[in-house]
Amino acid sequence: MAVKSSKFMVEKKEKELYIHNVTDIVSNEIEKSGIKEGIVTVFVPGSTAGVSTIEYEPNLIRDLNAMLERITPSDVEYHHSKTWGEDNGKSHLRASLFGPSATIPFKDGKMMLGQWQQLVVMDFDTRMRKREVIVQIVY
Repeated sequence: MAVKSSKFMVEKKEKELYIHNVTDIVSNEIEKSGIKEGIVTVFVPGSTAGVSTIEYEPNLIRDLNAMLERITPSDVEYHHSKTWGEDNGKSHLRASLFGPSATIPFKDGKMMLGQWQQLVVMDFDTRMRKREVIVQIVY
């Protein structure tokens, strides 16, 4: 077993949930590696972001936002604010629902995603920022 690692950055451009479709970026990392078969793990360091798959289309993104608002509403005071004086308690909770990574098998140099499935990095924090995303290819 061997591992190849790389990194890229994503930038949050809105105060609320920002979803980065990273499918093409990760596909390019697999292609650049020259490896034809294995698994790729995408990991985002930090406790206010997550990685998942979704059908990346505007109305489903709206539905995801609505679901998260029902589960972890923005207009609630979270205990986390008492600890650090920050307004991102909901961000930490939302990130914990998804987790910081996703692992996808690939064959013939292509991720084995479903037809309508894209790989996304979700930034739940309440401020604009740049995030590092780590890609590890295991073969």
